[in-house]
Amino acid sequence: MYRRVLILSASVGNGHTIAAESLKQAFEIKKLAAEVRHEDVLKFTNPLFRRLYGKAYIDLVNRAPELLGWMYDQLDEPWKNEKRRLFFDKLNAAPLIKMIREYDPDWIVCTHFLPSEIVSDLKAKGKVDRPQAIVVTDFDMHALWLCRNYEHYFVALDETKVYLETLDFPAEKITVSGIPIAPKFSEPKSKQAMREKFGLDADVPTVILSLGGFGVGRIGTLLDALKTIRRPVQILAMCGKNEELKKELAIQNPKSKIQNRIGSPPSEGGVAAASADGVVPAIHNPKSKMP
Repeated sequence: MYRRVLILSASVGNGHTIAAESLKQAFEIKKLAAEVRHEDVLKFTNPLFRRLYGKAYIDLVNRAPELLGWMYDQLDEPWKNEKRRLFFDKLNAAPLIKMIREYDPDWIVCTHFLPSEIVSDLKAKGKVDRPQAIVVTDFDMHALWLCRNYEHYFVALDETKVYLETLDFPAEKITVSGIPIAPKFSEPKSKQAMREKFGLDADVPTVILSLGGFGVGRIGTLLDALKTIRRPVQILAMCGKNEELKKELAIQNPKSKIQNRIGSPPSEGGVAAASADGVVPAIHNPKSKMP
């Protein structure tokens, strides 16, 4: 058993932090460490940096996804601008570096590229000697995830492993594990009972529209496409923390079968999934190849 495991995420969207919390729960359930600590690295940066790294991302997803896609493409070149980016990150993350040194974990597990590249740089300079595991919490392997100093990568897809191997990353240091999900997703649940919980018709096919923890993206387009289905269907729109979206959908569809609920994936997603016949994810990654 390890003494301490430090899991680092970043609240850019919601998925990276949810994956980190899921890993923390798995470590605790399996009793793999005496102490497991999960930290959002943006807590250790200044307000301006947090705004640029977190809120600005959500704003771009909602208001300018084309611009976000262009920026995403410009940065998606292996090792491009690595030193400049690291300088900017470290300039705003001195408290994070201090916390890592003081906590002195046996392992550092990163579910976002911001902490993983900082830890990689610290290892290169001999300032941190703890092993690092990088859990890629995107389906698409963006160049920002690439680190030179690490012990193991955990990736979602076989294609991602092949891509890393083409960049000379050793195959034995890459595991195709999928993206971490909350343990409650593996708990058996009655579809009938879950439909009753959400006020859904027991006999009508149900589709979950998963909008992420913040309920962002071009959601109207997805809903309009689903409404063209000819047979009766009920849509359970998981709006996350977006209260405005819930109100908007209720106004647009006052008499429809669209049910709007508020709740992040770990709090209601595992329960809601058991009520559905299918799930349509709203993927916000502008370069993702996933449907």
